[in-house]
Amino acid sequence: MPSDQGYTYKNSIYVTYPRVITYVSGNHYCARDYGSGAANSNSYHYSNTDGSYYYSNPNGSTYHNDGKGSSTYTAPSGPSKK
Repeated sequence: MPSDQGYTYKNSIYVTYPRVITYVSGNHYCARDYGSGAANSNSYHYSNTDGSYYYSNPNGSTYHNDGKGSSTYTAPSGPSKK
């Protein structure tokens, strides 16, 4: 499971479906392949039962919310591909 910029997905026992993982603990992970036209072709997001979540977006940006009122957005490093 992903660990980006210090934000770690909290994993446990899981049930898998194509590109979507829903953990028995209630945590969730989903990935999607946007293809070579996207700045980040293998985008994903996850959410945890503590309210935290993380998005790695197809345009290269990221967004993290710690579930406690604090969030961090990182803009794409370059122009978005159209």
